[in-house]
Amino acid sequence: MIERLPDESFMNNCIVFIDGGFLSKISKYFGNGNHIKYDLKDFIENLVQKENLIAKKIFYYNAPPFQSPKPTDEENLRKEKYDKFVFKLKEKGIIVKEGRCQRIKENGSFVYNQKGVDISLALDIIAEPIKNNIDKIILIACDSDFVPAIKQLAELKINTILYTFFQNKRKREFATSNELIKSVHKYILLTKQDFEKFQFKK
Repeated sequence: MIERLPDESFMNNCIVFIDGGFLSKISKYFGNGNHIKYDLKDFIENLVQKENLIAKKIFYYNAPPFQSPKPTDEENLRKEKYDKFVFKLKEKGIIVKEGRCQRIKENGSFVYNQKGVDISLALDIIAEPIKNNIDKIILIACDSDFVPAIKQLAELKINTILYTFFQNKRKREFATSNELIKSVHKYILLTKQDFEKFQFKK
């Protein structure tokens, strides 16, 4: 069992972990099929301030767009836009961690899946709060894969605040694992206004 030493100077600090694919999907939903273009750093700091906390570190996890051995013009354009986005995040001090995008063919159609993203996030959820002596994290996600890590944090008296989004209807596009909801200290639903408040002016 790992022991953590109390440090009052870190009581109001937290670390933020963002599932970038999930957050992008919410932005597109609230934008009626088009991603809302907003300042991610300000968006996150607003959520953190709502909890009366200060973000010591912000981690963003995603996979770059798929690239064929001989990339098409469309693939190159997507990669170029993604690279510009990541560059801006890093400029603002956000730590970006990337997996890879896998393409497989199912029933005659291509299906794209992220690989290595969730495991990287789950490992950091445990390691970073311990390393930085933090007793609170903010997680933006919906996946039950993070539950074992969150339960381990709870044993170390590290609270997880979950920002997520789900719909209470039968044919729903968004769902968050009940197991994940039950494992965290508290959860808050993201709203369209959370994004629009920091939307870039056209």
